[in-house]
Amino acid sequence: MRAHLARVDAVLVQAVIAAALSFAHLHDVASAAGQDGWKAWAYPISVDLLLVAAWRRLRSGEAKAAGWCWFLIALAASLGANVATAGLLDLDHVPAWLRILVAGWPAVAFLGGTLLVHSPPTAHDETTDAVDQQDPDDIEDQENAPDPAPDPPTTAADPAPAPPLAPPPVAVPAALVEHARKVAADHRTRTGTAIDTPTLRARLGVPPPMAEAIAAQLT
Repeated sequence: MRAHLARVDAVLVQAVIAAALSFAHLHDVASAAGQDGWKAWAYPISVDLLLVAAWRRLRSGEAKAAGWCWFLIALAASLGANVATAGLLDLDHVPAWLRILVAGWPAVAFLGGTLLVHSPPTAHDETTDAVDQQDPDDIEDQENAPDPAPDPPTTAADPAPAPPLAPPPVAVPAALVEHARKVAADHRTRTGTAIDTPTLRARLGVPPPMAEAIAAQLT
């Protein structure tokens, strides 16, 4: 436990020292570029906050391209200030391009921070939220639901329906057929036309199947 705390303390001390040195270097470059007073102290804070925002975006796993872009921009600003104060740049005669970069940094940092913080969530997050908000009882019911019945196998062609069976022939007594001939002859004599099946059935008083069977024998 003590060894773990010792390692943590060493890391914290190293982080504080590195942050203080980087902070001071950024302040010196901003001050040399014409940003005096509180403005020179605000530049290191702006750079470090953009680094933290970009790192948080990378850790969240969302929009990694944007996270890496702004992380590298903030890292270049911090690393460039640290290298510039190592004697490679005359801070008493700062070039015009450095003054332009320092003066334009607030707008760049504001744009990067806004894009990193207010970017819309991804479709994956919306899907995950919808699954998380689903009722656990509904999920259990879906898991316990029986599998749907399989579809019946399809055949190349369904068989044609069988034709309806013809009604059995009706037995007609010969005497009735003879009587029907007389009735038909009488009807032709009176009307001059052959008797039809409904009239024959009415004259004989027989059911329709028998009337049709008699009419078939009269033709």
